[in-house]
Amino acid sequence: MTEHFNMNRRGFLVSTAAAAGGLALGMPLDASAQQISGDTPEINAWVVIQPDDKVIVRVARIEMGQGTLTGLAQLVAEELDADWEKVTWEYPSPGENAARERVWGSFGTFGSRGIRNSQDYVRQGGAAARAMLIQAAANRWGVDASEVTAAKSVLTGPDGDTLSYGAVAAEAAELEIPTDIALKDPTDWTIAGQPLKRLDTLDKLDGSRVYSIDMVQPGMLNATVKQTPVMGGKLVSFDAEAVMDMPGVIKVVQINDAAVAVIADTFWRAKKALDALPIEWDLGENASFGMDDLERMLDEGLTAEDGFVGNASGDVDAALADAAQVVESVYHYPWQSHATMEPMNATALVTDDRCTVWVATQNAESDLAIASETSGLEIPQCDVHRINLGGGFGRRANSDYTRVAVQVAMQMRGTPIKTIWTREEDQLHGNYHPATKARMRGALDAEGNLTGLHMRISGQSILAMLMPFRLQDGMDPASFQGLFADSDEGEFGYTVPNIKIDHAMRNPPLRPGFWRGVNNNQNAFYLECFIDELAEAAGKDPLAFRREMMANHPKHLAVLDKVAEGIGWDAGPPEGRAFGICQHMGYGSYVAAAAEVSVDERGNLTIHRIVAATNPGHIVNPQQVEAQIEGSFAFGLSAGLLSQITVENGTVQEQNFNTYPIVSMWEMPEVESHLIPSGDFWGGVGEPTIFVATPAVMNAVYAATGKRIRELPLAKHDLRA
Repeated sequence: MTEHFNMNRRGFLVSTAAAAGGLALGMPLDASAQQISGDTPEINAWVVIQPDDKVIVRVARIEMGQGTLTGLAQLVAEELDADWEKVTWEYPSPGENAARERVWGSFGTFGSRGIRNSQDYVRQGGAAARAMLIQAAANRWGVDASEVTAAKSVLTGPDGDTLSYGAVAAEAAELEIPTDIALKDPTDWTIAGQPLKRLDTLDKLDGSRVYSIDMVQPGMLNATVKQTPVMGGKLVSFDAEAVMDMPGVIKVVQINDAAVAVIADTFWRAKKALDALPIEWDLGENASFGMDDLERMLDEGLTAEDGFVGNASGDVDAALADAAQVVESVYHYPWQSHATMEPMNATALVTDDRCTVWVATQNAESDLAIASETSGLEIPQCDVHRINLGGGFGRRANSDYTRVAVQVAMQMRGTPIKTIWTREEDQLHGNYHPATKARMRGALDAEGNLTGLHMRISGQSILAMLMPFRLQDGMDPASFQGLFADSDEGEFGYTVPNIKIDHAMRNPPLRPGFWRGVNNNQNAFYLECFIDELAEAAGKDPLAFRREMMANHPKHLAVLDKVAEGIGWDAGPPEGRAFGICQHMGYGSYVAAAAEVSVDERGNLTIHRIVAATNPGHIVNPQQVEAQIEGSFAFGLSAGLLSQITVENGTVQEQNFNTYPIVSMWEMPEVESHLIPSGDFWGGVGEPTIFVATPAVMNAVYAATGKRIRELPLAKHDLRA
């Protein structure tokens, strides 16, 4: 076996950043055989079959509750013709991936890309393994491979003889891996496309599943960290002697110019000591920043001359000037925290020649690069072991907490240390959904037709802060998610003769990040609620008004029609209730929602049900898609109804769930899901339906109360008559 690997830290950082940016990679199926599953040789990088017929599918993308693990295993097992009851899985590590020239491709699990961006090459891996097993059986029987069939992990020869996959796996592993492989037509799937049981359910039910925060290593110590409460602040001093006599305390360390950590025998003892530690901060120039400053910044951008144009056609200024009626409104979407149930944490062991990290992460290759950069060791001297996530939502795509864990472990080389952020620390130092506003102006003619639309977005750019190399001549294209004129990822779903959508970039000091659904969330809220305003001004039904502009957008229209049918739009709501409706496209999928609500005399909102429809092109596991729709509604409604991040004196105010509430079980509506895959593309599932939850409900709230909700969350508003 020959390995080809001589990449340095800088080269690996560049390559992983490019992959995170969506670089398409061809996976080398013919990579040399390795052994990372005990003593059993692999068939290829994706498939290991043990003598007892157990099929181990290698999964590069991480599982965090969204079902990607099971879905990818289904795709491999489908092409392999495996017995699903014998299928299990394992994660390769990013260090192994780097050493094998990234044979497994990207490990990044974000942007609803876990399945859609890897389905082709994982299916090829399964199909190649199947062909090799068939050839191995044919060689043993002395027949042509075309005379051998495979089904449910059994090979059958022309005379009816049978062999199990495990019986010929070692021989198959010696064969050359084929590269010209025909994949099955999805209409012939029997494993993929089915609502099969998940591979990761049992250990959740019996409590044996180990999450990152549960990690235990021999001789391990625990630490917790406190960083400057204001972004941009610095650590001036701390008095370690004041806490060194507290129970269990081992060491108090400065880990960078803005953070201090306490290392102790248990997390709780480390936390108690850190709480008692006298610390002096230089809070810096952002210490006076507050919500009034944010409002002024965003308001200025609504009318500023500067603006990056993401979608434009016709002459919107002329359309507005000539309109029979101009409708104008300003909308606002606040900062949001990811607030994962498991706060940020990682375990690291650093020696003079090795750095090993155990972490729950959405981007393990980035963590590997961070481990290398922080420890000063080369990539081949580092590795990252992926542990189950207690929630991701985009927060764990940022490796800042891994960097902190390695910095802490470097203070006591040779000792594994688990560094856990408290909930308060996690809330104070998140990567927040960007705060933005939008000034919406629509031109209606005398017949109530929309002849012009100007949408000015003012607010933060995620890419400018986290990935400035992805800006396009200073513009953040991600700010226009779901609003592009022509895009397979997120196309504007209406035909308007004169349109301009632009973005005035205004970046306050709070760090933005990729929060589930990202910029689609506010863009759908702004657009779909304003469409309802335009429909009312035109004297038209909101559904009929939309349909008039959607003849050129049949896939958008199909999901909209499906939820209208499901909610019973034409028949109207039951007495005392109201409907709201919306549609959007994001992450390559078409989604729509219709909500049924009521508001009592005290202003209490009840969301009775939401009907959802999605067309993601293909569906690998329908039950998981339905679960993702339901979960995304819970996440989206938490933001739309209840939660927001505010800042005073440069410091985040909502530091735990008592001030940052999420939707409770009793508040969740009944969710009715309609899956209408068209079969001609691959779209995402984990994020798209999140962005239609809030506008559907807010439109229904207006229908019920006559009160237009243009600023979130809804909890800020009084719905009493």
